[in-house]
Amino acid sequence: MSATAPRLRRRVAARVEGTVQGVGFRPHVYRLARELGLSGYVRNDERGVALEVEGEAAAVNSFLARLASEAPPLARVERVLTDERELAGKEGFSIVESERAGEPRAPVTPDTATCDDCLAELFDPGDRRHRYPFVNCTNCGPRFTIVRGVPYDRPLTTMAGFEMCDRCRAEYEDPLDRRFHAQPNACPVCGPSAWVADASAAVVSRDLTAAADALRGGAILAIKGLGGFHLSCVASSEDAVAQLRARKHREDKPFALMAPDVEAARSLVDLDDAAEVLLVSRERPIVLAPRRLDAPVAAEVAPGLPELGVMLPYSPLHHLLLADTGESLVMTSGNVSDEPIAFTDEDALQRLAGIAELFLLHDRPIETRTDDSVVRPATVLRRSRGYVPAPIELPVPAKRHVLACGAELKNTFTLAKGKSAWVSHHIGDLENYETLRSFRDGIAHFQRLFAVEPEVVAHDLHPDYLSTKYALERDGVELVGVQHHHAHLAACLAEHGVTDRAVGAIFDGTGYGTDGTVWGGEILVGDLGRFERAGHLFPVRMPGGAAAVREPWRMACAWLAEATGEGEPELPPILAGMVEPESWCIVARMAEAGVSAPMTSSMGRLFDAVAALCGLRTHVNYEGQAAIGLEAVAATRAGESSAYPMPGLDARETIRAIDADVRAGVPIGVIAARFHNGVAAATASACESAARSHGLDSVVLSGGVFQNRLLLERISALLADAGLRVLVPERLPANDGGISYGQTAVAVGRSAEPGRVTG
Repeated sequence: MSATAPRLRRRVAARVEGTVQGVGFRPHVYRLARELGLSGYVRNDERGVALEVEGEAAAVNSFLARLASEAPPLARVERVLTDERELAGKEGFSIVESERAGEPRAPVTPDTATCDDCLAELFDPGDRRHRYPFVNCTNCGPRFTIVRGVPYDRPLTTMAGFEMCDRCRAEYEDPLDRRFHAQPNACPVCGPSAWVADASAAVVSRDLTAAADALRGGAILAIKGLGGFHLSCVASSEDAVAQLRARKHREDKPFALMAPDVEAARSLVDLDDAAEVLLVSRERPIVLAPRRLDAPVAAEVAPGLPELGVMLPYSPLHHLLLADTGESLVMTSGNVSDEPIAFTDEDALQRLAGIAELFLLHDRPIETRTDDSVVRPATVLRRSRGYVPAPIELPVPAKRHVLACGAELKNTFTLAKGKSAWVSHHIGDLENYETLRSFRDGIAHFQRLFAVEPEVVAHDLHPDYLSTKYALERDGVELVGVQHHHAHLAACLAEHGVTDRAVGAIFDGTGYGTDGTVWGGEILVGDLGRFERAGHLFPVRMPGGAAAVREPWRMACAWLAEATGEGEPELPPILAGMVEPESWCIVARMAEAGVSAPMTSSMGRLFDAVAALCGLRTHVNYEGQAAIGLEAVAATRAGESSAYPMPGLDARETIRAIDADVRAGVPIGVIAARFHNGVAAATASACESAARSHGLDSVVLSGGVFQNRLLLERISALLADAGLRVLVPERLPANDGGISYGQTAVAVGRSAEPGRVTG
């Protein structure tokens, strides 16, 4: 053989990084190696999957080529690193025991909806897992919510207490079985069980059809799912839905629905192709879609709203319950309003006993409390179950480990190292001890899972946010304060991999400004490290501070005072009987004197003011309720082309025109549409002006106000017509759920360019 002749045999070591644990990747490697006649081994470790293969050179080449291209459906291969090794001459290929040496680096995968193969077994009377509510395999089932540590092996999950029977063990050890090394593998003989109990925890029935019978009889049921408890009742029952709303102390906020299948979902909402793809995706989020006029649901499910939030069953337990009930169900978070969802049996029985008559329980512990995700096509409103903890890449690698603590409302936190950022599940509003404890526990859990020991801690500038206070309590770290709206801008830029400067229209309810006032209608110019305020909505007083958020009529009063120049503007006739004249005068004086009335440039508060001036909402029961109502009525006049003037984002002329039209009896839908058109035109003009003056061609639209699809679409179209590239959040929420990722991007961006001065 000449020195240049090709080698007939090769031995190659390979490291596979990405989402490759708990998704059937080792069985894939095993089957591929056996098919190609290769010897060697494969194992999990802290970084992913490590393997060695030896055999004919052509076979090894084919193995490496097919390793990623034919990976299992839940796997995501980020890279494969190879290294030539000396031939060993051994026979056979095996899966060897996982190693744990060094820091964990392997991604933990999200929970995944039950696959078709497992569903077929679930409903097959001849199968040993017939009606077993915990059927799963390497292609589906719980992951993140049961993981306690890495590598992802059964002893480090909440399944550790269930020893597999001989038949399950045989499946687990058979490389040709789809349950080969499926860590939650179980059956009725050896696995978790479910039962129906009453509020005292006494077992009512081991037959799960009792739960469906109770629901059809009008009962409210608490259901232990993958990441916590739901409260459920039949969606078409006016009495049951009203009872649930009253007991849960949730006056108007909409309930999510779970439909048995796609056909049933179509009877509830109008699904376009994009919405249907999301509905049936393995993430199984709640999908918001236009409500059908003939939808068989109680009026109290989503009072006054044009959309319903619908999801499909994503666990075997849900599939059984929906199949047995035969109807769509309300499936709302298992809590009292404003509390975090219950996720332990004890907590649920204590907190939900006054709401639910019966409890559908099981004995597989939940490690991490995780809410359902909420999406619209191309828009994430809440990123949680099904998506978390998949990492989101940073455009600039973090040289040091970073923790970003997020905002006060819709809180998430983010941990980062290198190019990976792990944005947490939805924590919620940090307004009570239980939510704060969930926040703290979640950070500790993520630190263990991803081997992150924060050296840099980023936080909001607001000194009273509990997330900020937590950051300030961390010892031995570098603290990085990040302005709220800069975090929104940076989150969107980083998600799109953009490090250059861009213009940002960042509209939301409140955010602590660098000048100590309340921002929320900002035109920024900046990048990942710094920003400047290039423009903003004309500022007005916010009478009563937080009270103005709950009572939009206060903002109507403040805006009318500014628009008319009158210290005490007349109470509009449309508000007579809705607002006490004496209260109106007191609030007007507060605004005029600046007493308990901070200045705000908030676009969210302007929407509140207009909704109140139109008589739609003087008080709200949840964040954004007034603006949602205003968008809904505007959508009824989608063909309206005229717009109220708003020169330089000064809405005083806008308010005068709206007040005049309301008094003249112009239909509220027309007024709302003209207002949306005016905001869109003014925003596009301000962004185009800032882009031209700074020599930029990209505009970010973010902040909670941009959950308003009508406004987003109209501004985007105007900017595109002006030749500007529009960037909007896609994988993360535009609301404060994306703030922690933006804080991370800013902290990393600043460290990458030391010495820069922030805005």
